[in-house]
Amino acid sequence: MKLPLQSDSIHLKSEPVSRRFVSLPGWAILSFGISGLLLASALLVRRGSLTAFSQVNASTVQAIPTKVPPVPEPGQRRQLTYEQWVALLGQEAKVAAESQPKQLTVLAGDSLSLWFPPDLLPQEHVWLNQGISGETTFGLLRRLKLFDQTQPETVFVMIGINDLIRGISADTLLANYREIMLHLKAAHPQAQIVVQSILPHAGSRLPQSPTGGIATHGHQTAPWESRLTAVSNSDIRQLNQTLAAMAKEEGVDYLELYPYFTDSNGDLAAALSTDGLHLNAKGYQVWRSRLQVFAQEQTAAKPRSR
Repeated sequence: MKLPLQSDSIHLKSEPVSRRFVSLPGWAILSFGISGLLLASALLVRRGSLTAFSQVNASTVQAIPTKVPPVPEPGQRRQLTYEQWVALLGQEAKVAAESQPKQLTVLAGDSLSLWFPPDLLPQEHVWLNQGISGETTFGLLRRLKLFDQTQPETVFVMIGINDLIRGISADTLLANYREIMLHLKAAHPQAQIVVQSILPHAGSRLPQSPTGGIATHGHQTAPWESRLTAVSNSDIRQLNQTLAAMAKEEGVDYLELYPYFTDSNGDLAAALSTDGLHLNAKGYQVWRSRLQVFAQEQTAAKPRSR
């Protein structure tokens, strides 16, 4: 199938913000700050020195010895509504704006960013995680203002897969993405803005259940699984090519991640995923490696002072 190219109604209004529940990782410890404000300091973490750069992809990840937090059990998670997540991330951004930490780096996006284990993020930076589960380009564009007052060195953006799951047209997704780039450039003129490619999904390995119920092999499917089968990975690759060109037009950086997550069929490698869409610890090790290589390349490209 081809991604629809027809124009939707005005892209900022075509989808209202809906109330939905998301899970808080067990390792994301919440604390109550001054005047009872809910501040989440666990996602704003000061790290030590950067670990050695490594080349990692789906075929080499088995050899990585890094210890990562275990996947939390359902009982270890706390349910928050979308509005509660927005309020929480706003408080985190407020803390970052007031403290102005050096080497602040922002992760902006959906659940893929949200679940990035803090212990796997490159460790010489302070990371402000602004990911929300189920987020779309609509939602992210509306809440970018939450961290307008921060002064990040870099902002990494990954968004779009939930737009595709919901059947939002390519034109609308791309129009929102351009607005995201423009907002970030205006709000953070000194920051490096990095658009990251949309990742692949499991393709034919996704459960084939048209109603999101019990698939024929007995697997309890999530609603997104059956909807995602309508989006091919070739469509995602085509969309990434357009995003790369748009990033160049807007003068922001583009980080290609897609090929490092694929198997021989061009689908998301089973060894890197929990469910055919979301990443496991090994998947985040691959992502971390690409962030490290990107940082190394950026450092090498800077002119040396004499």
